[in-house]
Amino acid sequence: MKGPAIFLAQFADDSAPYNELSAITAWAASLGYRGVQIPTWDNRLFDLEKAAASKTYCDEISGVCSEAGIEITELSTHLQGQLVAAHPAYGEMFDPFAPEAIRGDEKAKAEWAAAQVKLAARASAHLGLDAHATFSGALLWHTFYPWPQRPSGLVEEGFAELGRRWRPLLDAFEDAGVDACFELHPGEDLHDGATFERFLETVDDHPRANILYDPSHFMLQQLDYLQFIDLYHERIKAFHVKDAEFNPTGRAGVYGGYLDWTDRPGRFRSLGDGQIDFVAIFSKFAQHGYDGWAVLEWECCLKHPEQGAAEGAPFIADHMIRLTDKAFDDFAGSDADAEKNRRILGL
Repeated sequence: MKGPAIFLAQFADDSAPYNELSAITAWAASLGYRGVQIPTWDNRLFDLEKAAASKTYCDEISGVCSEAGIEITELSTHLQGQLVAAHPAYGEMFDPFAPEAIRGDEKAKAEWAAAQVKLAARASAHLGLDAHATFSGALLWHTFYPWPQRPSGLVEEGFAELGRRWRPLLDAFEDAGVDACFELHPGEDLHDGATFERFLETVDDHPRANILYDPSHFMLQQLDYLQFIDLYHERIKAFHVKDAEFNPTGRAGVYGGYLDWTDRPGRFRSLGDGQIDFVAIFSKFAQHGYDGWAVLEWECCLKHPEQGAAEGAPFIADHMIRLTDKAFDDFAGSDADAEKNRRILGL
């Protein structure tokens, strides 16, 4: 495992040092981070079109990060991925994710988003990255609770269409030699193991269809986030280290009662302030040989982001496990010998 790293999306801002890449990477390095995940929609930090077209530009970007002692972990197209498949009911709320000229035009937004994701595949290759972070988008989310009753075949058609939209994009990632890692997230059609499996079926188990593991979203769904690693570790290629808590009451539970974040039973918290068992998570990843980055995605309804960022690097570093190269009981071992083994067996 590599780390600690930090996702820059929640910190990019018009004020220094958060308004351009050299300054924000120097800030991240000063806190103890070794890597940054870059949001490709933020032109203050990164020019996606230029990166897809120019290896020279990507070398310059890598150089800026290297000067601060920072590596790029992944590029992110979370906002563009959302628009690859977006139900019209959410169109106006998602309009800010798209260029102003195409807002209100669902078809144009989807086409633009797909093109953006393809650019990100090429840019990732130019940067020498092997993983990419994104969202799947959603055509079915407005039906996630089965009332009214879903018509027969609705879910199958929804996932078939999602697969049709993503297959050419996954092929672009295959051409680039990069894994597309879907953050399984409420609001997306891919939000848990069952939906990810449905998606894999529609894209014929495409080798580039993989997972960005974020336990906070599983905590808020009350999903077993530790067993999830056992089940899907071969597809987990990226990792958001984000904490959460879930405290149901007699007034509200998983659905949240339309309450604000501070009042919801399920809340995102700064690292160490929530209920997620990161000791167990990092142990699972060590057991299964995860070799990607551990990236802080900071979101908290209470704590200031600068405090969260400062606390995040040592938290991740303290939980990362250096794999042993020998058995703990070697001191009591003995040489292997076939005849000796047979004698011990009474043979």
